[in-house]
Amino acid sequence: MNVAFLIYDQVEALDLNGPLDVFIKADAIAAGSYHCYTIGKTKDAVFMEANTMSVIPTYDLKTAPQPDMIVIPGANPDRVVEYLEDDDFQNTVIQWIKDQYYNGTIVFTVCTGSMHLSKTGILDHHEITTHSMMLDALEQHNTESAVKRGVRFIDQGQLITTAGITAGIDAALYLVGKHHGPELADTIAKIFEYQQQKFKY
Repeated sequence: MNVAFLIYDQVEALDLNGPLDVFIKADAIAAGSYHCYTIGKTKDAVFMEANTMSVIPTYDLKTAPQPDMIVIPGANPDRVVEYLEDDDFQNTVIQWIKDQYYNGTIVFTVCTGSMHLSKTGILDHHEITTHSMMLDALEQHNTESAVKRGVRFIDQGQLITTAGITAGIDAALYLVGKHHGPELADTIAKIFEYQQQKFKY
């Protein structure tokens, strides 16, 4: 499975790196299970949250391998709202995600990453969630969706959304278990020394 991790200016570090490390560990244990790479609007370096480090995407939108799944990490709520009003970001990055989704690619949002999809129609008629700080905003921007509170993640088949930050690790472990069996997910959780939930697949 080709798994593309979206990166953009001020992306939240753990939203990105938590699920990324889960899938990388899965591929190390079960070789060939996941091919992970990062993707940006361009191949220029972008700063992560609070400008603490810069990262260079592996690919840009034009050169990336066809993804089977796109992981969309979140950012500070104020920044996510700014991106919703950024026509260039919407017409390039978000349009690319939308095109991939409607061609069958799975979309997995982490934390406030779900807010990025608010103008795409992808969230319509789905149960969705996000960080507790953004639940009201998600509801206001997605009146055709059922926003769920008090859940770690929601699997709607082609769309997976999660609550805040560390919930991305839970959802990634769940997806590994769904794709390759709970034993592999349990092994990764032990490597992480992570107290995972017991999932129903």
